[in-house]
Amino acid sequence: MDARELCVEGRGWKDTAASYDRFPARARPAVPGPVWDLSRHSAGMAVRFIANASDIYCRWELTSGKLAMPHMPATGVSGVDLYVRWSGGAKQRWRWAGSGRPEMQINEAVIAAGIPPGRHEFLLYLPLYNGVKSLKIGVPRRAKIFAAPARPSVRTRSILFYGTSITQGGCASRPGMAYPAIIGRFLDRPTINLGFSGNGRMDPPVVDLLCELDPAVYVIDCCPNLSPELIAERTGQLVQKIRRARPRTPIILIANIEYQAAAFLPVVRFKYTKKNIALVAAYKRLLKGGVKGLHYVPGKNLFGGDGEATVDGTHATDLGFLRIARVLAPVIGKALMAGRFGL
Repeated sequence: MDARELCVEGRGWKDTAASYDRFPARARPAVPGPVWDLSRHSAGMAVRFIANASDIYCRWELTSGKLAMPHMPATGVSGVDLYVRWSGGAKQRWRWAGSGRPEMQINEAVIAAGIPPGRHEFLLYLPLYNGVKSLKIGVPRRAKIFAAPARPSVRTRSILFYGTSITQGGCASRPGMAYPAIIGRFLDRPTINLGFSGNGRMDPPVVDLLCELDPAVYVIDCCPNLSPELIAERTGQLVQKIRRARPRTPIILIANIEYQAAAFLPVVRFKYTKKNIALVAAYKRLLKGGVKGLHYVPGKNLFGGDGEATVDGTHATDLGFLRIARVLAPVIGKALMAGRFGL
């Protein structure tokens, strides 16, 4: 079955040039060229469906033959990743079920086999750093597959993440391990991933696009791509513009992660410390100016303190993403609750 006939989550707009683009086609002349190119990647999108199949198959065609990067495996850049809603423990939760390993631009694979009898709800994440031209999900001939039902009304609105390569998912081993995806499973919410590698720069045309959407919360994680001066200049502009468009939607500002070499190299520590000073100052100015529903997350604990959370000192491994998600999920959960009651 064509995945478009199922429930595709993570798409903010319907008027896209291709089915799995992240920005509408009309954004092309407005946003910076690199942002547009990266918006053709399917990061954060996922297909939610029900099946009573013993096996799940997937056929996906990629837009680029560049399947991997020097510091990120093909399974994360160009693969697909399957989760199942499973009550194997004390409560129901999303559990990993299988992945599709890309070997070329057109791939076909058994994603999971030997599935226990009965109907199960699945979530198939799409590639993080490649585009998807077509996607089909298959089951054995006598099995059935159909779109998952709508989420409960309290969980229909997405968590929107806007940021950098880390937000996009660099360098997760598979798509489900990007921190926005992990948080989506923790909180059982749809997510929209608007991470753009090297280009989370609070560009005004991009912020205009963010304001078109109506998420449950905005999570802004742009500091690694900005200088202290641009953080000081653009943070207030971004927050005020969102606040005019969405007066009651919570906004969470995330400080720069602590680069892992900073514990030993003072010059690295100085690099991100100046950025975080600028962000805190902007945050305090906004609060003093009367902005409500604004939250701030320090960068200190995002990666933990042992230096073991990245591939290159900056981009997260799966461990790093899990640590980020464990810090951010409670903050986002509280903001969602406060947003519901207009606090």
